[in-house]
Amino acid sequence: MKKRVLALVHEHLVPPEDTTGIDVLEAEWKMEYDVIETLREQGHEVRVLGVHDDLAGIRPTAGFFEPHIVFNLMEAFAGVTTFDQNVVSYLELLRLRYTGCNPRGLIFARDKALSKKLLAYHRIPVPDFCVMRYGRKATLTKKMRFPMIVKSLFFEASAGISQASVVEDEEQLARRVQFIHDSLGTGAIAEQFIDGRELYVGVVGNERLEVLPVWEMSFDKMPENRWRIATERVKWNTQYQKKNGIMTNAARIPAADVDRIQRIAKRAYRALDLNGYARIDLRMDEEGRVYVLEANPNPNLAYGEDFAESAETAGVSYEKLLERIIALGLRWVPERTG
Repeated sequence: MKKRVLALVHEHLVPPEDTTGIDVLEAEWKMEYDVIETLREQGHEVRVLGVHDDLAGIRPTAGFFEPHIVFNLMEAFAGVTTFDQNVVSYLELLRLRYTGCNPRGLIFARDKALSKKLLAYHRIPVPDFCVMRYGRKATLTKKMRFPMIVKSLFFEASAGISQASVVEDEEQLARRVQFIHDSLGTGAIAEQFIDGRELYVGVVGNERLEVLPVWEMSFDKMPENRWRIATERVKWNTQYQKKNGIMTNAARIPAADVDRIQRIAKRAYRALDLNGYARIDLRMDEEGRVYVLEANPNPNLAYGEDFAESAETAGVSYEKLLERIIALGLRWVPERTG
């Protein structure tokens, strides 16, 4: 059955009506374009609403359009990433069905320290870590050892991550923590650096979960003196990717390890109260020990990107993936008390 779909998009990422002469593959709004155009090709009636720092447009638009579901492509509000859960909370207050993760799961997953505490409570292996709140100096617990990797406590998509993020002494640590505080305006988290394979596992579902094939980022031509990590350049600079042989594909690992990694991903998904769809990021060291680095609810849904490619490998076409995400959103019922 075809649906009325309200696509909720960042205002600056609303795709143009006419893409003639534009290289869509390199456009910053490629994901939004892929989702919207694919849904239209599938026969759905799609209305696009751009949002930046005002939610007021959602209610009247939903009032006259009467969408069956809101396809939520928002990853922040007013440029603040931790406000993404507030957008979804507003949709719930309006009793609108939506795709992707619920507000509580977004809160748990967004805070890298909180998510690690929850995962550790459920005995899911995570790297040792320390938090450096905004404006405070870097101090470590006794069990922390160098090298470490320093990240924003809240930002995703490798924001603020570069080769300098891996630190090997206290001076480098202090410098990098200050960089996160100054450039991103958030707290920083220093994690024990897990030197090994970079793995991603997509999970789709609410109560009943489907785990997608284990995906791996490889660094075939990366110089030996460089850390093999997913920096901003590694993730988003296509020329840098080609130069250093960086690619992602189905991981070539024994079936027993695949099963173990997928079970860990499923446990992490449930422990963080996620629903809809998410990507779990992991690392496996040389001894085969697997650690969950973080969870990314509502990951990049662009055609040809990791999540969609892993689904394709599992026999789920891009069109079917979007339909599945809509179906999950229609079935999701927020818990209410009172």
